[in-house]
Amino acid sequence: MSQNGFLEDAGEHLLVGAVGHLKCDTNYISEAPEESHGEEVCDTVNSSVVSGESIRFFVNVSLEMQPSQTAENEASGGCVLLHTSRKYLKLKNFEEEIRAHRDIDGFLAQASIILNETATSLDDVLRAMLRRFAQDPSHAEPGCDLDLLMAMLFTDAGAPLESNVHLLSDTIQGVTATVTGVQYQQSWLCIICTVKSLQRRHVCISHLVRPQNWGENSCEVRFVILVLTPPKMKSTKTATEVGRTFATMFSDITFRQRLLETRTVEEFKEALVHQRHLLTSASQRRRKSSAKYHSTCSFSHKPLQPLQCKDFLSVGKGIWDDIARRFPVYPLDFTEGIIGGHNAVGKYITTTIFLYFACLLPTIAFGSLNDETTKGVIDVQKTVAGQSIGSLLYALFSGQPLVVLLTTAPLALYIHVIQGICDDYKLDFKAFYAWTGLWNSFFLGLYAFFNLSLVMKLFKRSTEEIIALFISITFVVDAVKGMVKIFRKYYYGYHSDDSYTEKTASLASLLGLNTSLHADVNTSLLPRLPELTTEDSHVHTGRDTAVLSLLIMLGTLWLGYTLYQFRRRPYLHPYVRDILSDLALPIAVLTFSLIASYGFQEIEMSKFRYNPRESLFEMAQMDLLSPGAISSAMGLGFLLSMLFFIEQNLVAALANAPENRLVKGTAYHWDLLLIALINTGLSLFGLPWIHAAYPHSPLHVRALAFVEERVEHGHIYETIVSVKETRLTSLGASILVGLSLLLLPFPLQWIPKPVLYGLFLYIALTSIDCNQLFERVALLLKEQVGAYAWPQKVGRWPQPGLWVGLGGIPTAFSISNPVFILLPLPPPSYNLLPRIIEAKYLDAMDAEH
Repeated sequence: MSQNGFLEDAGEHLLVGAVGHLKCDTNYISEAPEESHGEEVCDTVNSSVVSGESIRFFVNVSLEMQPSQTAENEASGGCVLLHTSRKYLKLKNFEEEIRAHRDIDGFLAQASIILNETATSLDDVLRAMLRRFAQDPSHAEPGCDLDLLMAMLFTDAGAPLESNVHLLSDTIQGVTATVTGVQYQQSWLCIICTVKSLQRRHVCISHLVRPQNWGENSCEVRFVILVLTPPKMKSTKTATEVGRTFATMFSDITFRQRLLETRTVEEFKEALVHQRHLLTSASQRRRKSSAKYHSTCSFSHKPLQPLQCKDFLSVGKGIWDDIARRFPVYPLDFTEGIIGGHNAVGKYITTTIFLYFACLLPTIAFGSLNDETTKGVIDVQKTVAGQSIGSLLYALFSGQPLVVLLTTAPLALYIHVIQGICDDYKLDFKAFYAWTGLWNSFFLGLYAFFNLSLVMKLFKRSTEEIIALFISITFVVDAVKGMVKIFRKYYYGYHSDDSYTEKTASLASLLGLNTSLHADVNTSLLPRLPELTTEDSHVHTGRDTAVLSLLIMLGTLWLGYTLYQFRRRPYLHPYVRDILSDLALPIAVLTFSLIASYGFQEIEMSKFRYNPRESLFEMAQMDLLSPGAISSAMGLGFLLSMLFFIEQNLVAALANAPENRLVKGTAYHWDLLLIALINTGLSLFGLPWIHAAYPHSPLHVRALAFVEERVEHGHIYETIVSVKETRLTSLGASILVGLSLLLLPFPLQWIPKPVLYGLFLYIALTSIDCNQLFERVALLLKEQVGAYAWPQKVGRWPQPGLWVGLGGIPTAFSISNPVFILLPLPPPSYNLLPRIIEAKYLDAMDAEH
């Protein structure tokens, strides 16, 4: 039976409270009947089994070989037998088990703590910890031999010299049971040993300067806990029980992050005492209230109970609940990370700079697009001003300040549609735009008061990932379309006539392709023959501009993504790597803007247009439209409100995903009402609309997160430990965006459009970094599915093409035909898909991996 198979079976035993045994050699693993392993192991067997993330994995490894077998082993090439026994341990209950408190008190009195251990090998770390025992005058062991103690920690103790299997004998590690198997907590390792020559128990904790790779399931070790006990002890004082006490504390990822920030032994002790109080205060009453709180403040992918009509008839209840939930922690949004411990000023500064560039550059890009479509009515200046005002108000008064507001490509397209209607029917654009925005805000207010955001409970994880991947692909499409326009203008040097574009669009519509992208590509790559054959014509004078633009765009993408991944590299100090990773986008933008503007001054680059204005805030004349035109604006406003509703709630749900570990609660209804109020003002003054932006919001959360790394199947995965839920970064970025109006036209106009397109590619690439749908699609391009990072997940599907079809095909087709994206949305995902695909496969796609 394979090892993976054992882990899956162990998960099943976990539910029924059974215990499994393994007897292994180097090539084969099989189940063995349960045997007696002494009093200590029996205590472990009697421990009840826990589920979910509260699992302790006890490993007992022994090497057995008779002296008479030496010659036989020499003949077999040095092969030995390795016996492995795995057992689940129950979490220590600090509220009921008084022994846990005594273990911690005894350890604090002895204070065997080693901070900033520089040793890199496991043997050197353990020798330093054993020397700490020997050098302690108050707890000295007179008959203790350090070399003997060191040997007893490993499997080769007492084995023949021919045996070189140097593995730890008894360890306790934290594991998490998921739908795909078992994930090890690799940042800490608890080593236990029973020594006959000892007179009392000893515990030592070593904090390593850098994470160490000590083999499988121990690739990122930062903490080592060593527990030594004499053999004749009570069942509550054995090495396993003492190790279980400290393993329970170190199983908390937040606690481990707090220990990493300690600088002295006293701070380390204080963190231990604080964690003990936290574990002790978890009473049954508070657990119930906590469960109730989380059920009301977050939208789960699987609702506990179906929605009913009465949930939507309690007018304003959702808004009131959001305010009651978020208002008590409102002051903490300004003081967290600034006042008290766990200072995060450096992270706030780097995040603010990242957010400033991530918001300003798309704002300039979409402002330039609006300038072209509205003939200067909405230009870059007004777009920057609207972005600054709207984001500032949202950062101050929203319930979810980590959500980032931005004007997006769909909104720019909607503005283009409104301009076309106004041109066709001779309507005043400012008035029609204002009425459309007012109707949009009116419908959003209704959605908020009648608690319609509750329908987000019906959205599954796969739905969110498909829409998120669709948004990422639109960024790529925008970058490609922008580069195609540059090649049309500078490389081929012509603008296709209307008849040619119309024929191309008609053909594209018959083929069911994306019309705009298809027309741009065809009109650029298939120019008329006379223009290609004229050697001395002016159309060839800008080829260097087109080629340089392509290189600048790809260079911005390369440098930004390389620095973004730099924290995973072994170079430089970890603190420097984190800073470079957080500032990847600003560094890439500034570097290639300087290269394009100063390094190639003789080459003309495509830049956005700047129209100086006397006043940015001119209220629209609402009385210029007839009642019929106002009614038409209501229809457009309703469709626009549906876009706002889905985007705002979906992006907020992605930012508040369970793996992000946000703790202050959500405010979907209140934020939707606030978006309506903000866009009301923007509509009246002719400023572009804004709503929650993807992937900027999840990237904002990621920038404020503290992470812990683990290695599985040769890949590095990051787990978010905690997130600084602050308003300061959004406030700072909004203020900086507003001050950028003073930088127009110089130096902002020196940022060429290819840099903006490189920004789009960077945003798209970083947003799919943790998208499981994209990773499943990418598996089709890999040689062996089982050899990569998702073997358990793939094993749950009958064939890769099936699960790719569930997500990749609708996403790909939705670029040209958005109706395909409705397939995974409710109600199709609840009614249609289960009739096509078995429910267990859909559940595996929506599960946490």
